[in-house]
Amino acid sequence: MDIFDSGRRDGGPSLSRLLAEAAMARAALGSCPSPIAILDAASPSRPVVYVNEAFEELFSLAGKDVLGKALGALIFRGDEALVHRMLAESVFSKPVRAWSKDGTPRPVDLSLGALRDRDGRVTHWVASFADRSEAEKLQAQLDAMRAPAAKAA
Repeated sequence: MDIFDSGRRDGGPSLSRLLAEAAMARAALGSCPSPIAILDAASPSRPVVYVNEAFEELFSLAGKDVLGKALGALIFRGDEALVHRMLAESVFSKPVRAWSKDGTPRPVDLSLGALRDRDGRVTHWVASFADRSEAEKLQAQLDAMRAPAAKAA
């Protein structure tokens, strides 16, 4: 018997199985070290319906202050058009500049993926972020070290 087996043998999903799977998914997202935000695709403003702790930490935003708000308003300085352009692309994974609550720029790699229902309609968007701040600092240091060598040559 697996952890989701509720004893039903009719092959249909049971409430306990669905609840267990939802709890497991929430725990997995919550413990993920990558910042994640989930957006509601049914609403034209694409409000945030979930963020994990890594998202809260990267952008210095409390989850309670994020839910129901548009991602552009939260981390893209109000640029909702940018978010909608990114969502319109079939596959989106690019470096972008976002900002934390205090205005600190956050260079990140942003990947967007669609969650679909059985009919193929997009129900939610998952936005995952990879912080590029340290990589950019190291690149700047390397460029600074190369500059004198290039002048000498």
